[in-house]
Amino acid sequence: MPPTGCGSGRDEMKTQIQALIDSNQVMVFSKSYCPFCVKVKDLFKELNVAVHAVELDLIDEGSNFQDILLEITGQKTVPNVFVNKTHVGGCDKTLQAHKNGMLQKLLEGSNETYEYDLIVIGGGSGGLACSKEAATLGKKVLVLDYVVPTPKGTTWGLGGTCVNVGCIPKKLMHQAALLGTALKDSRNFGWEYEEKVKHNWQTMIESISNYIGSLNWGYRVELRDKNVTYMNSYAEFVEPHKIKATNKRGKETFHTAATFVLATGERPRYLGIPGDKEYCITSDDLFSLPYCPGKTLVIGASYVALECAGFLAGIGLDVTVMVRSILLRGFDQEMAERAGTYMKDHGVKFIRPFVPTKIEQLEEGTPGKLKVTAKSTESDEMIEGEYNTVLIAVGRDACTGKIGLDKVGVEINEKNGKVPVNDEEQTNVPYIYAIGDILEGKWELTPVAIQAGKLLARRLFDGRSLKCDYVNVPTTVFTPLEYGCCGLSEEKAIELYGEENIEVYHSLFWPLECTVPSRDNNKCYSKIVCNKLDNERVVGFHYLGPNAGEVTQGFGVAIKCGLTKELLDNTTGIHPTCAEVFTTLGITKRSGADITQKGC
Repeated sequence: MPPTGCGSGRDEMKTQIQALIDSNQVMVFSKSYCPFCVKVKDLFKELNVAVHAVELDLIDEGSNFQDILLEITGQKTVPNVFVNKTHVGGCDKTLQAHKNGMLQKLLEGSNETYEYDLIVIGGGSGGLACSKEAATLGKKVLVLDYVVPTPKGTTWGLGGTCVNVGCIPKKLMHQAALLGTALKDSRNFGWEYEEKVKHNWQTMIESISNYIGSLNWGYRVELRDKNVTYMNSYAEFVEPHKIKATNKRGKETFHTAATFVLATGERPRYLGIPGDKEYCITSDDLFSLPYCPGKTLVIGASYVALECAGFLAGIGLDVTVMVRSILLRGFDQEMAERAGTYMKDHGVKFIRPFVPTKIEQLEEGTPGKLKVTAKSTESDEMIEGEYNTVLIAVGRDACTGKIGLDKVGVEINEKNGKVPVNDEEQTNVPYIYAIGDILEGKWELTPVAIQAGKLLARRLFDGRSLKCDYVNVPTTVFTPLEYGCCGLSEEKAIELYGEENIEVYHSLFWPLECTVPSRDNNKCYSKIVCNKLDNERVVGFHYLGPNAGEVTQGFGVAIKCGLTKELLDNTTGIHPTCAEVFTTLGITKRSGADITQKGC
C-alpha cells in the first residue's frame, strides 16, 4: 500500500487520480455496494454515456483515494462524480444537475473553452477577496461591479457596502459622536476652553468621503497589480457559463467562465407605503448626505437603525426611533433592551409599537420638512409627526433578482432573494457559488465574507479543503453604548439546552474613565451563558460597554478554543479595564443577587 503521508507515494497517487479525472468524460469514484453509486451509474447508462468507475472498496488504495479526493474536492463520500474534468459532487448533486440541465451541458462541453477561469459578480469585500486569491493562484479572473443608484441618486465606488455605505463610514461617524462625549468629559479632567464647540456636518462628510475615496482607488490598484480584470458593469446571466455585462453608457459585452461566484450583497428594503422612495433616505444615502439631516425619524430597530440613531443623536441632533416590535431581532434580547434603554436615557426618543403608513412632504429643502403618519401594531391608534429627515432601516434584501439566475437554474428564496448553498458555498448549479450577505441563514458580516471568499478560491483552485466556519462568529453593534457578542443568545441557549442546563453569570460595572465625569454608573453590563452539561463551556458571550469590538475580538478566539467558566476564573485580569469583569463573574442570574458593582 502506498504511504499515507506527504511523500512521493502520495503525490504519485494524487497524480494518478488527476489523470483519471482528466482522461475520462465521466469519472465516478464509487463503492460496489453503495445504492447511491448504483443510482448515479444507472443514470449515465440511461443517458447512453460511458462511465469510468473506480470501485474504492475493491482496491487496496481505496481509503487513500478517498483521503486525496477529500483534499481535491472537499468531499469524502461516494459517489464522487466528475464530468469533463468538472467536479459535480455526490448522488444528490448529480441528480439535481440532470434535472436542471446542467449535466447535459457539462457532457456536451468536453471541448468548450471559456474566456475566464472565474467570474466574480460583485466588488464588495467577499468578491474582492475571492478574486484576488484566485488570481494569486494563477487563474484568469474577471470582477464585475455596478452600483444601481438609490431613488435619491446616490452611488459609490468599488468596495461594496462595508467600505462605502456600511462599516467604515458608520464607525467613523460613531467616533464623531464619541468625541463629542469626550469633549464634555474633558472639563472634569481639567481641560478648559472658552470657544463654543459645535459640530459641522459638511466637514465630517467631506473628511470621511475623502478617506473612502482613497480606499476605492486602492482596491482598483490591488486588482490591477494581481492581474484581475475589473469592469464597472452590471452582470446578468444569459445562458449557462455566459453573462452579459452592461456599463453605465448601455454598452453590452458578453463573457464566459468555467466558474462563477455570486457576491452581489444586499441593499436596504423600503416600506412599500406612499412617499417612502420619494421622500425618505436609507443608510445608502446617509453617509454621503451633503447637508445636515436635522430632526430625524429612524424607522426600524435593526442594528443599522440603532447605530445611525445613536451617532446622529451623539452629534447633537433630535432623533426619534419608530419600532414595530423588538429591538435587534436575532440578538440577545436582554442586551438589546439595555442598549435601547441607554439610548433613551441619553436623549433618543422611541415610539413603540408603531409602523408608518404614509410619508408626505410639507416643505422642500435640504433638509425639508416631512409629515409621517403611523399606526399602532396593537390597536387602531394613529399618530402624526413632523421631521426634517426620515431614515428607513427595516432590513435588507439580496441583490439577486435581476441578474438572470432563473436563466441558469439557480434557486433563491423568493421572499428575500437569499441564495441557499451547501457547506462549500455551492449553489444547486454546480459551477455557480455564492458568498457574503446573500447567503441563506449565514452571518451578514464583512470578515465572514472575506474569509469565505479566500477559502472558496483555495478549494476551487488549489486543492484545499478548509471551509468557512460560520459558528461562534464575534460581532459588535456600535450603538452609543457598544454591544459585543459571540455565540448564543440566552434565549437560544435555553432553546437548545433547556433552562435547567445553562448557567448565566452576569454583572453590572462602571468604567473607570466614566467615574470622574460621574456618568453611566453601573450602566455597563456583562454576562456569559454556560452549558452545565459540558463543563460549563461558554456558549454565549455578551458585553455592553466601551470598546466592545476590541473586548469581544479576544474573547471570540477563546470561545473558538473551548473557553469554560473555570478557565475564565483562572485567568488574571488586567486592571483597571472593562474586560477584566469577565475574570471575576461570580453571581448567577438564577440566584437573583444584586449585581451592582461597588468600588474599583
